[in-house]
Amino acid sequence: MSMSTATGARNKEAYTIIFKDKQHKDFYMEFLPRCRYQDVYHKALVYCLGLSRDTRANARQIYDFETGNVKPECLQAGWLTSGSGRIIRMAFNLYCNGTPSVYDYEDGEEQLEECQYYTAEDLFCCENAVYFWEAVKLRYPEYTR
Repeated sequence: MSMSTATGARNKEAYTIIFKDKQHKDFYMEFLPRCRYQDVYHKALVYCLGLSRDTRANARQIYDFETGNVKPECLQAGWLTSGSGRIIRMAFNLYCNGTPSVYDYEDGEEQLEECQYYTAEDLFCCENAVYFWEAVKLRYPEYTR
């Protein structure tokens, strides 16, 4: 695991962000300025979307940088893997404070199944857990630093 860092600028106390690799850091530095705002919601979203090659390559299918809307239908795309699905759900959860893809299903059982993909257990039981925690720290700096 390669560690790369960048310093958070808006906080009076400098905070060093831990990146998975150079591609993750480069994506974050390139795409955060493309967001409508550079607030904690967007920082966590862009940080998550930069975690994998799949989510970086399909970022515009996941999030509309012009309107600021997530695109939950991306979770039905053919390129999606279990890992990229976790990344997207974590990003959506931190950005929207909820589970936006649940509404893509009309059947109550399907909605419940989709909702379960947003649990801490389902999200954090993977190789990206340390980076998901970093995204939580970006989203909630007042509670985690």
